[in-house]
Amino acid sequence: MDKPKVVLGVSGGIAAYKACELLRRLTESGHDVRVVPTQSALHFVGAATWSALSGHPVSTEVWTDVHEVPHVRIGQRADLVVVAPATTDLLAKAAHGLADDLLTNTLLTARCPVVFAPAMHTEMWEHPATRENVATLRRRGAVVIEPAVGRLTGADTGKGRLPDPAEIFETCRRVLARGVTGPDLAGRHVVVSAGGTREPLDPVRFLGNRSSGKQGYALARTAAARGARVTLIAANTAMPDPAGVDVVRVGTAVQLREAVLKAAPDADAVVMAAAVADFRPAQYATGKIKKKDGQEPEPIVLVRNPDILAEIAKDRAREGQVVVGFAAETDDVLANGRTKLRRKGCDLLVVNEVGERKTFGSEENEAVVLGADGSETPVPHGPKEALAEIVWDLVEHRLSRAAGSLESH
Repeated sequence: MDKPKVVLGVSGGIAAYKACELLRRLTESGHDVRVVPTQSALHFVGAATWSALSGHPVSTEVWTDVHEVPHVRIGQRADLVVVAPATTDLLAKAAHGLADDLLTNTLLTARCPVVFAPAMHTEMWEHPATRENVATLRRRGAVVIEPAVGRLTGADTGKGRLPDPAEIFETCRRVLARGVTGPDLAGRHVVVSAGGTREPLDPVRFLGNRSSGKQGYALARTAAARGARVTLIAANTAMPDPAGVDVVRVGTAVQLREAVLKAAPDADAVVMAAAVADFRPAQYATGKIKKKDGQEPEPIVLVRNPDILAEIAKDRAREGQVVVGFAAETDDVLANGRTKLRRKGCDLLVVNEVGERKTFGSEENEAVVLGADGSETPVPHGPKEALAEIVWDLVEHRLSRAAGSLESH
């Protein structure tokens, strides 16, 4: 079979050197990659480097090998175009259809999915002109990844850093897997919770659970690849931030509730994949609880944590908002799941069986998605991103149906 053809566009920012790592991941995973830099990009990484790493000649000009019409053919033949880094200037040219070099011509002729990974100073990213250009590109179906927060050029820090190349690669892989169906969540804001909350007993101990956060992160990455603006509320996970996702870190159930309620008002969907502790200690010991010879420890009194899923399902922040819950069960999985679905009042409930060697920390999952409309969608054992795709398919269907209902009125 032919290798998937990827065009890697590189524009003239200091983060251009990171695109070498993205190129390596793409080629080593079986993609045929053609690098198309801008002239400015070659000030940071030379043409010889791109050619050696990709195995293809590199040019910035439409006049090179003109008999092959490269300014048309490269885009026409591509299965994916990814621009990393995408500077302010490149985004502006792409949004306004300018074509003054090989890369911008390629963007105009591409009929495949296009991914932009912006990198620039915070002030440039936040400028109204840039925000309007990004909105235009997203409206046309491009995936524009939100930049990361961190160290920028010089001593500056803030939002505008190129996301980790490994995370950009994951976004590209997911976009390629979906083919030409396009970013169906473009223009949507989704909130995803992930990980497991921890309820402190004393300065060194806590009540917790086995959740790794991998399913929630798969949901966040998949939503970003499908064009959504994603807020990920992460509780006690050790994984790197997904590309294009705004991450809010929390520890306890109470903190998670505050973060969800803050993010939910303008969200089209809220997916509660985090394992939230049902209880917390009634008292927090300010010093480490000591063993005492000949004495049993004092009983630990527990109190209920807020039921975040039921709360946001009951008091929807906006009309048509879709709320999804997760239910980890150890027995009578479907019966308990249906009971929980009615009690929580959410639109969808992902029910799976868990245990010491099941689901938690694994790369795979198996579940049944129950709908408030009586539907049941079984998801066979497989990668957690496969479950994430099905969840977003069901969410998108409900969002589209709600939008159609509102228009008819």
